[in-house]
Amino acid sequence: MLMYYVMMVVFMYMMGSFMFCVKRKHLLMVLLSLEFMVLVVFMTLFFYLNMFNYELFFSMIFLVFSVCEGALGLSILVSMIRTHGNDFFQSFVILQC
Repeated sequence: MLMYYVMMVVFMYMMGSFMFCVKRKHLLMVLLSLEFMVLVVFMTLFFYLNMFNYELFFSMIFLVFSVCEGALGLSILVSMIRTHGNDFFQSFVILQC
């Protein structure tokens, strides 16, 4: 049962990193794949702490940091859409005068 859980978590994390690499042209898809990987890490942390009967305060701190990361990503997405009109990385020119 534990081996099945480990294989499932590794598969989910690898699929999230695969989507991060494949859909790198859109900022929204990159942020969604990052949030999926964070949720997989949270699920792993939660089950690991439950398995050894530890306190779950660290998982709460992890959730706070992941929510802050998501809010920062959405603010970058909104500012990029306001300034450039879309979320393509090709239309985003870094070297502007």
